[in-house]
Amino acid sequence: MTDETPRHPGPLTDNQRARIGYARLDLDSARAEDLAQLDAAGLILLVERLRSRLGEVLDLMDEAELS
Repeated sequence: MTDETPRHPGPLTDNQRARIGYARLDLDSARAEDLAQLDAAGLILLVERLRSRLGEVLDLMDEAELS
């Protein structure tokens, strides 16, 4: 455990909520995919889309900490 007290950012903006919503949709879509049926290009696109969304959510977390 750390000695830091958790910081609770204020409410999210509409833009931030939309970005989280898009990330959830991409994750749900990826979970629904039958990975065995995807060719190499499809798998690469899926990984790239999820990697992009992960970066987006981490950026959003940084924004929330600064506000």
